[in-house]
Parts: sequence; C-alpha cells; structure tokens
Amino acid sequence: MIDLDDAVALSVWPSVPRRRLARMLDALRRRVPFADRSTGAEADTPIGPPDDEDRSRGPERLEMLLRRLGEASQAPALGRELRDSAAEAMKAAARHSIEPIPIGDRRYPPLLAAIPDPPVVLWVRGRVACLGRPSVAIVGSRAATPYGLEMAQRLGMDTSTHGLVVVSGLARGVDSAAHRGALAGAGATVAVLGSGIDVIYPPEHRRLADEISERGAVVSEFPPGTPPLAYHFPLRNRIISGLSLAVIVVEAAERSGSLITAECALEQGREVMAVPGSVLNLRHGGSHGLLRDGARLVESAEDVLDEVGVMPMRRLIGDDPQPEVHPLLGFVPPGEAVDPDSLVHQSGLDASAVLSALLGLEMSGIVRRVDGGRFVRCERTC
Repeated sequence: MIDLDDAVALSVWPSVPRRRLARMLDALRRRVPFADRSTGAEADTPIGPPDDEDRSRGPERLEMLLRRLGEASQAPALGRELRDSAAEAMKAAARHSIEPIPIGDRRYPPLLAAIPDPPVVLWVRGRVACLGRPSVAIVGSRAATPYGLEMAQRLGMDTSTHGLVVVSGLARGVDSAAHRGALAGAGATVAVLGSGIDVIYPPEHRRLADEISERGAVVSEFPPGTPPLAYHFPLRNRIISGLSLAVIVVEAAERSGSLITAECALEQGREVMAVPGSVLNLRHGGSHGLLRDGARLVESAEDVLDEVGVMPMRRLIGDDPQPEVHPLLGFVPPGEAVDPDSLVHQSGLDASAVLSALLGLEMSGIVRRVDGGRFVRCERTC
C-alpha cells in the first residue's frame, strides 16, 4: 500500500493532516478515487496505480502523495525536506534499537489500523508481537492518591496475569503504577509516548521504560528525537485507546486528560470502564461522570475480563513464588506485621518495587494485608 520510505517521510511531517492521510491511504489500498471532504473535490483517477508498469517510485511517489494531500505547490520542496528528515530519523532509530512499523505492514496492530486516524508509522522498541495481542488500557491521574495507585497496580497485575496486555502512557501516577503491576503479573505491557522513544518523559521513568521494552513494547507515532510537547499527549491518547479493547479510568478529575482517552475510546467503538472512588474527593469527579454516563463500574480484574470476553486463567500452584527464594520475605518475620515504609528502609528497594512485590505475594497467598496497611506472612496458603 505504501512503502517504508514514504511512510517514514510522512511520519516526520509535523503538520501532517492525519485523518485526511488515513482516508487517502484507505483509498490507495482499495484503489478507488480519493475524495477531499474538506473541499468536495475528488480525484478523477484512483490513487492506486492500475498496474505494475505505472507504479511511481521514490521522490515521484512521495510528491504524488503530497499533492493528493493538498500540497501541490510545495510538493517538490516539501518532499526533499521530508526525505532528509526521514533519513535522519532512520539513523537515530537504528542507534536506539527502534523499529518503524508502517501501516499496511502485517505486524501493524489491526485494532489500531481500524481507528479513523491511525499513525502512518508506529515506532517500536521491544516486542512487536505483543501489539497484536488482546489489550486493555489503564489510565488516570498523574497526582494519584494511594488508593488510586494501589487500584491501578492491582488491576495491571491481575489483568496481566490473565493474559491481557496492559496499555498505558508511562506518565507519573496511575500510568506507571499500571505498568509496574503488569510487570509484576508476569505479563506484557505497552507504553505509548508523547515524544520520540529515545526521549523518555518523565525522565525518571527511563528504567521503567527499559523494563517495559524487555517484556512488552514502548511505542510512539513521533520519530526519534521528538520532544514531549504539550499537544502531543492528546494525540498520544488516541493510540492508547486504539490499541485496546477497553479503557479503564482510575481516579480522574473532571478535566483530566484521561477523559480524552475515554472520549477517543468511545469514538473508536471501544468499551469504557471506570473505578469508583470517594464522592468527597474531587479527583474522582471525572470517573464518576463516566459511570453516570454508562461506563461499566470496575472493582476487580474479573469485571474487566467479563467486559472484554476473556476467560479467567486458573493460577498454577507451581507458579507461585516460594518464600525461601523471595528476597523481600527476609524482612517480614513470621508472626509480625510490617508496613511498606519499613520494608523500603530495610530492603533498600524503592517504594514502587516494594508495593509491586507485596501485591504479588498477596495474590500468591504468601502474605496478607492487616489493619493499618501492614502485611504479615501466612503460615500456609491464605
């Protein structure tokens, strides 16, 4: 449909008309006339060449695409500029082990390809195959409460354990908690960025991004070197929902960016779900608004599995971590209740790693939660 060189050239065009490009590429795929809905004009011949002898290549092909996108007067100069930028982007991608997947490639995620404005190229670092697996998105507040962080991490871990890929945006708060939960659940997770993959934002999540790329994938529609500009993130949100069967909103205020992801999901025909919270906390106002409008209430992973039609996987006893080999258990004496803060101090692990480990141990029946948010060892399976 469109070769890699042309796709990359179009992907580095900052002002590319995304929806118009998507319609044009669909017409190219089907070899039908392309109508410009903004002007009512229609090409008098199909975009797709009728036979192999009429196929234009290289610069001529890119310039034809640009003319069809309304850039007739600037096509030659713009084409040269985009080809030069594309060459630099490909060099940067090779340096950082980033792979460009153009739309039409058999590895391009089919759910994402079906949205009204799919990226012409998806830049990927990690396991491309996980992008085609059943996925759910977990999004929410950057300034999440402990409740919001725990719910995001628990849902990420539990849905991952049952075979779903967890998609989120690598942001502070709910997003990173969902990613860490998915990693704790021994499944895959996908981080969608609002920058180039080599420009991790926020910068403190570089290590998390590396872990995600080992078990899942870090993806972006923006070529390497692209900074995290504010207007990139609403664009990023449509990809989060586009990769997913459903979007789960955890702790969103009434003007939260997470609601943009929910709106994208509705436009794309995906399910929207929300975790309830305190009516006294304004951070839950957006989530409660979604519930009033018909979003499904989520209290556990079972609600998610039921909504997307995935059967729960029974845990195998042999899969549970063993007490004598789990390092954190050395700081949980039998019969004593310990709080996560003391485990952070004693183990030297950061708070997120301790919380992730405790959630995993709790799900495995090795520890249980008691009053005050503390944990005790189980003498036998809880």
